Amino acid sequence: MALVKQKKRKAKAKRDKPVVAPSYRARRWFLLSLLAVAGAVLAWRAVDQQIFETDFLQNEGQRRHLKVVEVPAHRGMITDRKGQPLAISTPVDSVWANPRLLSPDRRVLAPLAKVLGLKVDSIRQLLARHSNRSFVYLKRRVNPDLVDRLGEVLKRETISGLGLQREYRRYYPGAEVFAHVVGFTNVDDRGQEGLELAYDQWLRGSPGRKRVLRDGHSRVVKDVESIQPPRPGKELALSIDRRLQFLAYRELKAAVTRNKAKAGTAVILDVATGEVLAMVNQPSYNPNGSKRGRRGRFRNRAVTDVFEPGSTMKPFTVAAALESGNYRPETLIDTSPGYIKVGRNRVRDHDNLGLIDLTTVIRKSSNVGASKIALDLPREALWSLYSKVGFGDPTDTGFPGEANGQLTPFERWARIDQATLSFGYGLSVTALQLARAYSVLGADGVRRPISLLRLNQPPEGERVIGADSTRALRTMLEKVVSTEGTAPRAAVPGYRVAGKTGTVKKSVAGGYSKDRYLAVFAGMIPASAPRLVMVVMIDEPAAGKYYGGQVAAPVFARVMAGAMRLLNIAPDALETQGQRLAAAGRVK
Repeated sequence: MALVKQKKRKAKAKRDKPVVAPSYRARRWFLLSLLAVAGAVLAWRAVDQQIFETDFLQNEGQRRHLKVVEVPAHRGMITDRKGQPLAISTPVDSVWANPRLLSPDRRVLAPLAKVLGLKVDSIRQLLARHSNRSFVYLKRRVNPDLVDRLGEVLKRETISGLGLQREYRRYYPGAEVFAHVVGFTNVDDRGQEGLELAYDQWLRGSPGRKRVLRDGHSRVVKDVESIQPPRPGKELALSIDRRLQFLAYRELKAAVTRNKAKAGTAVILDVATGEVLAMVNQPSYNPNGSKRGRRGRFRNRAVTDVFEPGSTMKPFTVAAALESGNYRPETLIDTSPGYIKVGRNRVRDHDNLGLIDLTTVIRKSSNVGASKIALDLPREALWSLYSKVGFGDPTDTGFPGEANGQLTPFERWARIDQATLSFGYGLSVTALQLARAYSVLGADGVRRPISLLRLNQPPEGERVIGADSTRALRTMLEKVVSTEGTAPRAAVPGYRVAGKTGTVKKSVAGGYSKDRYLAVFAGMIPASAPRLVMVVMIDEPAAGKYYGGQVAAPVFARVMAGAMRLLNIAPDALETQGQRLAAAGRVK
């Protein structure tokens, strides 16, 4: 019993004894030591990176943000013969985006799309297609005012992933007046039409390369070094005279509008050098504007479009006759009864002109007279002269799409071909080829190469017709511009003018149209010593008049009257003009 009580007392004493908590001092010191060591390591690492590894880390950062970019080359300027700019490159900005940073949210893109003139969905699709890239153009070569508006939007809105890149944009001060000659470039500044295309390598130059430093938004913050400087394109000086080009364009456009014509072309050549001083077409286009839906307007009709020259061919038939030695200006040709049968075909004149000389054949534009002359000459002699003045041969100006025209070999001529060729049917020419042929008549029978570039000195020519024959022919052509000829409206007061009209029925399926014409005039001034040759062609005049003397000749007169003043060419018919004025005074 006593033993049981003793055990109970020991158990109670054990329960009543206070509990002592275990000590964690060692663990605490361990943790504090561990934290102290980690802090020391971090502090040392910070000091090491900030002081001892500064150069290494900066180089690594720059290596990750240094980029080699292309430096665009300045495209060469195109000028007229006096140095007036016709095509220049101006620095502009292009807007680009980083698809990885630019948010596709509509609320972010809406103000951006409004400024750029784009649709929000278009921008989103563009970003989605190039989501794996860090650079894509949103809009190339924008106007400076758009850049200013974009800057205002970026100040108001929080938009990241946008930037501007400096490029060059082509600008054409002469706009539609020079469009067909100069042409235009695409968004990458590559020539697409005209001389921009023909001399693209000359004008383009070579881009350079430089190393730049970009920030986290891929914006260039510093130019580090130039690897290769850009080589700018070379300047191109054209033979075109800006003043004559504007004058010819104005008058051609007015004539096409006045006569409700389908199209028109005019070319002016310098007789002494073969340079093209003006070359204009209607309809035209503005190379500074949109090119959509205007594909047919881009071609330079003066060198790409061919047509049958009609009666403007007759002077060369007469030239072949004079060169044969069997004909003189006073040689008589019997055109009665106003037509001639060639096999089963019949060649007609408008009237029965009867017995006429060569001068009257030209002055009255007799198809019968020209046919009889041609049929009397050997086919080879006729073909030889046509070929020598350039029919059937390219003008070799280097212009894109230049047409050769067509002159069938004489071995394949039938008699009717020989007859119709004499008055301009059965062959095809461009306006520039026809102008070149007339420049041979103006240069006393010397043919010179045609140039669209300014020449420092006249090129050597080749004599293809005798000087006496061409001088006699010019005298005949002066009669065409008299009151008794077919082109009195081509006269220029104070100057002698020599030229020839052509009224050509257009070729259609199955033959020739009865109501669609080409009105043509080719002339030279001053006729005593020609300086300029001009060809005017109006396609399908539909206002009631369609003869070359009515539609095309007035364009020649207006343009040449201005050209004589601009070029300060002395009059060569003052005496004749004074006699006319005196006669008019006596009538009063």
